[in-house]
Amino acid sequence: MQRATDCVLKHGFVRVLYSINTRNVPAAINRVNSSMLCRKYTVLPPPRDKEEKAMLDSMLRVDHAGEYGANCIYAGQMAVLGRTQSGPLIQNMWDQEKIHLQKFNEILGENRVRPTVMLPLWNIAGFLLGASTALLGKEGAMACTVAVEESISEHYNSQIRALMEEDPDRYTELLQLIKEFRDDEMEHHDTGLEHDAESVPGYMILKTLIQAGCKAAIYISQRI
Repeated sequence: MQRATDCVLKHGFVRVLYSINTRNVPAAINRVNSSMLCRKYTVLPPPRDKEEKAMLDSMLRVDHAGEYGANCIYAGQMAVLGRTQSGPLIQNMWDQEKIHLQKFNEILGENRVRPTVMLPLWNIAGFLLGASTALLGKEGAMACTVAVEESISEHYNSQIRALMEEDPDRYTELLQLIKEFRDDEMEHHDTGLEHDAESVPGYMILKTLIQAGCKAAIYISQRI
């Protein structure tokens, strides 16, 4: 009989359709095994052990929390400045953050990763941070953006270094995703500087306080 192997992805299940040439069983088995590599995971490989699973869960949990918090911050900024000349600029950055959050929502669901239990608190804290800094005007909102996006970018860079040291070939898709999101965050950071973030009174104090909060949120979100 003619040998055929087909991998079909439908409704989240991988169906392997095959007929085996009995005169070449080992080769047929190898082809079937290869077809099983077709999987629904778009970013992460299946974990090798509990240690790797724990590492990746912690990494994804904090990344999701960071993007969730960023969305809440931009929501707070838009509540105050949405109808001003700065509204379209803030909305554009927020739209990118929405894409980031949606992607991490998908990844957490695909890999059965529990988000941090702190999301309700980050929701309130993020919105209040965005709104309160926006009350200082466009410059205050941009100062907040610079501080937050710098913290997120630095955290993404630390994850990139860790994955590169661990096994860059194994985590190719995840590395690509994190690098893409890191570049978006740096673009937001630079946009904030270009729009007078440093001109807000007490800029360095404000930036230091916000980044201290970001570091605390990262530490907590990684663990619970």
